[in-house]
Parts: sequence; C-alpha cells; structure tokens
Amino acid sequence: MNSKPTNAQSVQFLEVPEELAGQRIDNYLRTQLKGAPKTLIYRILRKGEVRVNKGRVKPEYRIQGGDIVRVPPIRLPEPNETPVVAQPLLERLEQAIVYEDKGLLVVNKPAGIAVHGGSGLSFGVIEAFRQLRPEAKELELVHRLDRDTSGLLMLAKKRSMLRHLHAALRGDGVDKRYWALVRGHWPTGTRKVHAPLLKNTLRSGERMVDVNPEGKEALTLFKVLRRFGRYATLVEASPVTGRTHQIRVHAKHAGHSIAGDAKYGDEGFDKEIRDLGGKRLFLHAVSLNLTLPDGTPLSLNAPVDETWEQVMGQLQDD
Repeated sequence: MNSKPTNAQSVQFLEVPEELAGQRIDNYLRTQLKGAPKTLIYRILRKGEVRVNKGRVKPEYRIQGGDIVRVPPIRLPEPNETPVVAQPLLERLEQAIVYEDKGLLVVNKPAGIAVHGGSGLSFGVIEAFRQLRPEAKELELVHRLDRDTSGLLMLAKKRSMLRHLHAALRGDGVDKRYWALVRGHWPTGTRKVHAPLLKNTLRSGERMVDVNPEGKEALTLFKVLRRFGRYATLVEASPVTGRTHQIRVHAKHAGHSIAGDAKYGDEGFDKEIRDLGGKRLFLHAVSLNLTLPDGTPLSLNAPVDETWEQVMGQLQDD
C-alpha cells in the first residue's frame, strides 16, 4: 500500500496514518499531491474519482486513520519542475515573520500574494517557505487568507501543531480579528451580521459567494473603531465562523462594502480610495490569540502596510 503518491499516471491507493486523522479530504489531497492545481483536486472529488474506503466523499469529509484513499491517474510535476521563488520575494517574506518556534511560523502576509500556488499561479506563501525552511519537511498552511487580504497567516512546521490548531479553529480556541475600511457610516457599537453564505463558481472559474438561505451558517461581529464623516468607517471584524469571503460578503450585506474589493465592492467608493493611493483591498488580519500545545498563551499583532497608513492619513475623522 502506497503511503505517498508518485508521478506515475496510474491509480494509487493511499492509507491514512493515524496522525493525519481529522483533516479534510481536500486538504489531505493537496498535501499528498504536491503541485496539483486546487481546481484539479476539487474536480476529481466532485466527479467521484477519489474514493475513500470504496465510497464517494465530499471535499469536507474528514479522513480517519486507516482510511484507504483511491487516487485516480493524474499528472504531477516532476521534482525538478518545482517552482523557484525569486530571492526578493523570499527576503520580503522572511522579513514579514512575526513569530517562529519549533512547531509554528506566523507571517504578516503582504496584500497581493497568494497563500499557495494554483489557478495560474506557480507559487505562493507556502511554496516560498518550503524553499526558505527546507528542513521543515512537514510545513503546511494552518488556514488561508484571500490573495488580496494582508495580515497574520499561520503555518505549522509539525503535524502535531497542525492537528492542535485545526482542533482549536473548529472550536473557539483561536480568536482572529481583522480591520476593514468600509464605505459609509457604520452604526454605533458592535453589530452582528448573521447571514448564511453559498459558494458559486462562475463559468470563468471565478468563485463568488452570496447571502442565500440555502447556504452555510455564517456569523461575523463588527465593531466601529474610527469614523471618517459619513464617507467611511474603520471597523474590527471578528468572524465566528470561517466561510469563504465571509467578512467581505457580510460587510456588503450590511450595506458597507470594503474598500478596494473588486468582487463585492462599490466602484465609486473604490475609485475615490484609489485616487488617494489605495490600490489594494482594505482587509487586514490584525491579531491572533491562541494557546500553544503546552498551554502557553500566544497573542500576536501585525501592523498594516504603508499604503494603508497613507490612505488613513488622508481621511478626515468624524
């Protein structure tokens, strides 16, 4: 029984080791099929070409120790086809590290850099850090940020850390806070946006999310931090659930789209912010609070970039 897939274009059967139990099948396949585009993994899952214990599974299925995963014939890049990340980006990401120990690495991801390769991108943050930390053989993303969102991103250097943080994320063991610059005058005080979200994929392959009663439950807490007249508001967003594009869609649903959001934003507002030099999505993962496996509390904060600071400096307080 194979434990790792090869580049041979034939059906393979992988036995899941006990230490990987609890991972989603899509994440497991992305780990095992290094270099395979995310779209390919979701396609073979959707078509039922991936089987677990001879049965079809959905992407959200969580694997168990001893599961037998059937992987269909696919073409993976040869080892010498691994993309080489340019030195300037490697240096930029190395300088963006805000915390590192034997099991965990946390980086203040710049806006515009994807967390992983795929969808036309040859590499992202995870590929860069595998190049920067070749000794960390088990390096994996703990969670994801949209390409245009900046801020704190966790990478586990050990399987034990990955399992610990995935369990914490499924419960309430990780407190994540975001800053967002939104259009208009957000109402005073903390506000809940509790609206189900449904993912759709357009013919172009672009992924869009809508508020839809048939979608998955989603809850975000918003708190006003600073006002700029009736024009804009800086809010803190705390996602209670972790749905795709959740903060962006919930902000739009509340009538206050995030500045610079090409998918869900307001064109007029976005243009005004761009005219101030704000050529980015104004969503930033600003803080993380969690407990490490040994019981030590960890509290991290990440500063916003120069573009964000410059735009904020030009806006007039209420």
